[in-house]
Amino acid sequence: MKSILLPMDQSEQIPSALDTARLAATLFGSTVDGVALRPAFTEVVAGDMMAITMPSADWDEIEYCRNLRQTFDAHAAQHAGESTKGVRFRWRAGSTITDAALGNLARAYDLTVLSRPGSHGALMSTLESALFDSGRPVLMAPPSSPKSLGQTVLIHWNASTEMSRAISMAMPILCKAERVMLLTVEGSVVPGPAAAKDGLRYLADHGIAATEKTLGARGQRPGEVILAEARAQGTDLLIKGAYTQSRFRQMIFGGATQHVLAAAELPVFLAN
Repeated sequence: MKSILLPMDQSEQIPSALDTARLAATLFGSTVDGVALRPAFTEVVAGDMMAITMPSADWDEIEYCRNLRQTFDAHAAQHAGESTKGVRFRWRAGSTITDAALGNLARAYDLTVLSRPGSHGALMSTLESALFDSGRPVLMAPPSSPKSLGQTVLIHWNASTEMSRAISMAMPILCKAERVMLLTVEGSVVPGPAAAKDGLRYLADHGIAATEKTLGARGQRPGEVILAEARAQGTDLLIKGAYTQSRFRQMIFGGATQHVLAAAELPVFLAN
């Protein structure tokens, strides 16, 4: 994971995204590329029901990009004297990029780091573009800056295709982890390989000595069980396949991914 993309905006959680990207880069001596993400503008319905987005009258794209780069460069300078094992910070010059362009650009990176969606973080449309259009994983930063990353890792094992891809893409991190646990939540598993047999054997073949745990829902939603166990284990990274159920179904009925995106207080590695 030598190349990391960090879309920048002016949300309150950008400091955590910067720290999360730096911690990920430190694991592999990676380059972190910052890029200015175009903010959401007011949508105006024009004639024939055509919707267009209109920036505010005082919108200044040049100043916006300049401010974001200053934040990015200041963070790089602040940590320049630390032992960062070859980490580089590099700014992608030019105008802002849209969510759609982000999904395309992220295909040329090993990992995209975004803040947790919400009123103080990234837009959900931004995360979904990076997750679904890039073919690459997303590392979701928590609201507050993490102190470590990838030392104690919890994998949500639900036997799904999305889970399998997430584990495969996270393998460089897993090989460096001090402790890895597979967590199965009863009632939220699809037909597929079992964690206690197939999952542990697969990781062992990669030199990873993992443990396995199965928990009942205990009247909670699966996402709540996952995050509670992550806290109990002192986890500093959750690996999860995203949207085993469709996004529409999760919007209506809820789901583990939806809850994790809304409530996670630790870094989350997502793949679909």
